[in-house]
Amino acid sequence: MARPASNPQPVLRPQDLVVLLRLALEPGSPPSYATLGAELGMTASEVHAAVERAVLAQLAVKGPDAKASVVRAALKLFLQHGARYCFPVSRGGMTRGVPTGYAAAPLKDRIRPGSDPPPVWPSMTGSVRGLALYPLYPRVPEAAARNPALGEMLALFDAVRGGNARERTLALSLLDERLAV
Repeated sequence: MARPASNPQPVLRPQDLVVLLRLALEPGSPPSYATLGAELGMTASEVHAAVERAVLAQLAVKGPDAKASVVRAALKLFLQHGARYCFPVSRGGMTRGVPTGYAAAPLKDRIRPGSDPPPVWPSMTGSVRGLALYPLYPRVPEAAARNPALGEMLALFDAVRGGNARERTLALSLLDERLAV
């Protein structure tokens, strides 16, 4: 009996979105894969593979110098209409961690918290006790500490994928502003 062929269909992974959001912060010349990997807590080969999948998905393009740049219009559409379905929120119980979603900047200044515990990325270095909202990639809390602008983008995306309608609308508006460059 013949063995079935493997499925060559490329699939985006959660870390691909982390890499795309990081690349969107610097629209000029992106850092090397090794530099991105060190900042994001990934290997250079993981970053390279993420960029290759993003190019296949038409969320990024490579220039003549082989450096990747984000297709901002496509990324905005993906964040608005698809990403939360591709990367649904995964929650856990009470834990110590780093605030995300409405509990983190920039939403924390615009949304008054209720009586529920805030969403947090579980982290031993976190200073807030709240309900676990697992990040897109395990090293996100450390990457956010190294790059606060990236941390804000990831927290906004967490509000999109795990927040109520008001939080989602406000987060999408703020993401649009940041991707409008």
